[in-house]
Amino acid sequence: MPAPPPASGDASWRVSRQCDGGACVMVRSERESILVGTTVQYDGPYLIFTKAEWKKFVSAAQRGDFDRSQG
Repeated sequence: MPAPPPASGDASWRVSRQCDGGACVMVRSERESILVGTTVQYDGPYLIFTKAEWKKFVSAAQRGDFDRSQG
């Protein structure tokens, strides 16, 4: 897997430890935004969320709001 691009300031890309070197989600905090991209294309494009939007998404994921129904 290629190295991620340098981040501005002290921000850095985070990739799950479960990433097996394939197409993995990567996230980075930058100023008031959260950038989301893929390890397949480190140079973008990226989705950009406010920190408030990201917090709501993470909370919903932790609650299981996006889990598929068993059945």
